Amino acid sequence: ASTAHLSVQGTVLASEAQGTLALQDLGLDTATCQRIGLRLHKVGVVWPLEAQTTREFATGLREILVVEEKRQVIEYQLKEELYNWRSDVRPNVLGKFDEVDGDFSGGEWSMPNPSAHTLLRANADLTPSIIARAVAKRLRKMGVPPDVQARMDAQLAILSAQEQSMQTLLTQGVQGAERQPWFCSGCPHNTSTKVPEGSRAMAGIGCHFMSIWMDRATVGFTQMGGEGVPWVGQQPFSNDQHMFANLGDGTYFHSGILAIRQSIAAGVNITYKILYNDAVAMTGGQQVGERPEGHSVVQIAQSMRAEGVARITIVTDEPEKYAGVTGLPSGIAIEHRDTLDAVQRAFREIKGTTVIIYDQTCATEKRRRRKRGTLVDPVKRVVINELVCEGCGDCGVQSNCLSVEPLETEFGRKRTINQSSCNKDFSCVKGFCPSFVTVEGGQLRKKDKKAASQIWTGGALPEPSLPVLGTEAWGIIVAGVGGTGVITIGQLLGMAAHIEGKGIVTQDAAGLAQKGGATWSHVLIAAQQDGIRTTRVSAASADLVLGCDPIVAAHKETWQRLRAGRSHVALNASATPTAAFVKNPDWQNPAQACVDALLHSLGTEAVGVFDAEAAATQLMGDSLYANPMMLGYAWQRGWVPLGHAALMRAMELNAVQVDKNKAAFEWGRRAAHNPQAVQALWQQPRSGEQVIQFKKRETLDALIERRVHFLTDYQNAAYAADYQQFVQRVRTAEQALGKTAL
Repeated sequence: ASTAHLSVQGTVLASEAQGTLALQDLGLDTATCQRIGLRLHKVGVVWPLEAQTTREFATGLREILVVEEKRQVIEYQLKEELYNWRSDVRPNVLGKFDEVDGDFSGGEWSMPNPSAHTLLRANADLTPSIIARAVAKRLRKMGVPPDVQARMDAQLAILSAQEQSMQTLLTQGVQGAERQPWFCSGCPHNTSTKVPEGSRAMAGIGCHFMSIWMDRATVGFTQMGGEGVPWVGQQPFSNDQHMFANLGDGTYFHSGILAIRQSIAAGVNITYKILYNDAVAMTGGQQVGERPEGHSVVQIAQSMRAEGVARITIVTDEPEKYAGVTGLPSGIAIEHRDTLDAVQRAFREIKGTTVIIYDQTCATEKRRRRKRGTLVDPVKRVVINELVCEGCGDCGVQSNCLSVEPLETEFGRKRTINQSSCNKDFSCVKGFCPSFVTVEGGQLRKKDKKAASQIWTGGALPEPSLPVLGTEAWGIIVAGVGGTGVITIGQLLGMAAHIEGKGIVTQDAAGLAQKGGATWSHVLIAAQQDGIRTTRVSAASADLVLGCDPIVAAHKETWQRLRAGRSHVALNASATPTAAFVKNPDWQNPAQACVDALLHSLGTEAVGVFDAEAAATQLMGDSLYANPMMLGYAWQRGWVPLGHAALMRAMELNAVQVDKNKAAFEWGRRAAHNPQAVQALWQQPRSGEQVIQFKKRETLDALIERRVHFLTDYQNAAYAADYQQFVQRVRTAEQALGKTAL
């Protein structure tokens, strides 16, 4: 490039990953950046800004673009550091705001309307595409060689097309493609975060934070250790005389006790609900406290009494376990959780700071301990008689539980209990409903594993033609539901790549996503480690999306990584109900709309659809194996650049259900090779049954007659006659109008 085209620009990054992704989105590799004089400086400590390194970086630059989220912490320090440089060597510094055309002096706050010249927004996160557009705008302003400009324009066109595709997706009716995190089935917070009518609560750090998007009258949140403290400043200016504040046991031990101490010192009327679930659940179930025995309810009660709270009550699902407990301060009542509303109503009338310790073990920890044999598994189950259920949904309202799922029947939508995810909290039986049946002493029927042992008669599977890695990394996104093994699939791919000596980088989404929300694992595989320059798959750069859940596969976070002609999608056709059903009984599953949208966007050759959940349930006896089955499906299609031996070895090193995971992988391969043969294995007709049955379309009279017989068997002939007479009255009224809609 000639000197006239040489742009000497520096970009200061607070997030190296986002900035590197942005440059990759623009097609600017290391050689191109060196050629046009573009430097990157990753700031390790944003304040105070290290002076010597900053000055060395800025020397010789004509312009510096500061990329940082939120306010201008780095930008203002950089301007101060360079302020006294001579004008002929001092670089121009831009960040949140672009320069104004013409001769303009002064900072952004002297502009008539600064927001009109926003370059990098401060009120939300900075995505790689936003950063890419800002960098491209400044480089275009300074001048770059024509070939570089053409490359950036082509990449920006791809980003624009992708955003347009996402907008089209939203306007075509897949708005429900969202998996919001929710409390686990049987979570104590389903009950403990409720407040009496007319009261409000404040949230904080922990799983209970999710109550702010539930119908729990819970508002706001603070940093860890600040729970409830905003009420100190709010109460003098509020008509409310009392506030509840939720405080997790891990947060309490970390720094939450200081928030309680502050409220006591300020003399405000507040009730802290210390949610003791016996584990730091959101981050993996760690023990509360540093002692070998943990930090107990008794110790918390002793501390609260010493701090001087006005009253303490323990609410629990097992009051009997406190019989004979020593060390509990006198005057502390032990109440059953069914009385929580009454306890809270009494506490909100008490002046000063009060504490309710809600003691119930985390549902996930219970499940884990029951599997390990360290906790008794109640020999009790709850089922719903679908013929009695009227689909009112009160069981879901009472329990707030994800295991209460919709069941579509001939008589409309009913409810069913997902026995696989149920953690036996039994809050659903509080619903005003006669359809619930409690079974004590019985066990679920053993899952049919006969199909898993069936001999595969489809012949030997051909070896797929695997992708050959070039100079660019192969980008894989595993998209699914948190807590179902999405991260495990990413780890298996990473280990397999490591075994083969390939370059590998993985990045996982965790935290609240594990609570039934959407989660992703980004996997980048290259021939050499230095061939990977980012930690996530960049926009329009996914080579494979392993869609373990169609709703998450069609989510905008996944969609923006797809590109027609490059991306492939191995898609599980089944989607479990989302948390939206808990709030909306008329919720409709958007799974098929998501499948259709992906097929329309990428084409049938690039999208492989397979009902892995049904296959895993029927062939393996458990839907848990759907994800490794999807991995095998994608591998057989030739979309995974890893050998079979390495993947099998990775499963062995994972050391969890090795044989079953290997078997699931092979079933996925078979489904990719011969889907009809695999489907036939779990849809085989019984002896003497036709494979295809031809049935006439049922007439209205036949339908009425069939339901009359049904109601007669269900109750008696008189009950059936009432139904028949009512339908006839409606039918007669409609005939007079010439209609048959009803």
